[in-house]
Order: sequence, then C-alpha cells, then structure tokens
Amino acid sequence: MADLESILRMAEDAGFTHAAPLDPSTIELKEEVRAMCAGNSCGQYGRRWSCPPGCGELSDCAARIAGYHTGILVQSVGELEDSMDVETMMETEGEHKEHFQALYAALRKEYPGMLALGAGCCTQCAACSYPDAPCRFPDKMVSSMEAYGMLVLEVCQKNGLAYYYGPNTIAYTSCFLLD
Repeated sequence: MADLESILRMAEDAGFTHAAPLDPSTIELKEEVRAMCAGNSCGQYGRRWSCPPGCGELSDCAARIAGYHTGILVQSVGELEDSMDVETMMETEGEHKEHFQALYAALRKEYPGMLALGAGCCTQCAACSYPDAPCRFPDKMVSSMEAYGMLVLEVCQKNGLAYYYGPNTIAYTSCFLLD
C-alpha cells in the first residue's frame, strides 16, 4: 500500500507547487473531453501513441485505471505578468514536465506498475512512430489526463485541490495512480 504522506513530500521535494491525494474512484472519463481532443487545437490528435486515438478508446483507459486504489495529483503554478505572458506559460510547463519526470523516475522504483498521466502530449521522442510502427519506449510513454478523457478541473475539485489560482496565473496538473 502506498505511503501517501511520503509520496506527497516527494512531490514537494521534486518542485511541484501543490500535491494532493487522488482517489481514483472519483475519476470520470468523458466523451466530451475526447471530443475536445478531436478538435486538435494542440495539433497532436492522431499523431502520437500517447494521444487519441493512439492511446485507446475510453473503455481501454477506464480498464487501465480500474486497478488502482490510490494516487496523487501534482501541480505547477506560474505567476504571469498578464494574460498574454506566453513566455512564462511555456517556462512553467517546462518546469512542470521536469518535476514530473523526476518524480516519475523516483516513484517507478517503488511502484513499477503505476500509471502516470501528465500535462500535454508525450515528449519522449522528437518524432513519434505513430501510426507506422509501435511506440519505441512504451514503458516511458505518458498520456495526458485529457487524453484519457478526464476533465482536470473536475478531478481537482473532487479531490480537494484548487484548479484556479486567480488572475494572471497558470496551473499545470498531472497525476500518478499507484498500486
């Protein structure tokens, strides 16, 4: 069984702004979120194994999540100069991904069967092999919470973690489901 207090401290030590326990039973996968992915505003839909449709149907994602009984949510929050401060948004995203990779590596030693869901698409490879060849690093590939059909705001609310930190802030959220 996971020692959540220890894991939450690890998340803080990794550099996340916030970390909170995650009850996997509160996760609801939504077709509407997948429909937003299909809108392809990020340009990755149908281009990566970690993104829809490469990461599987919602039923596949639900089956992967079903075996987990505990987890954590992690966030990186950035302070923006104004709502158009793209530079700080990108810096905060980069820091979040660095913190995520550090915690992922640390947790994987103790929880090799964990399911880590990040913010944004997988960036393990400069060019994904999808759909022409299998994923080159399936044990390192990370889908996003949205790719799995999660409305991140709702997951945060159901687990007592803020999602909005006021004007001129940006928050990136990820999760680790542990067995």
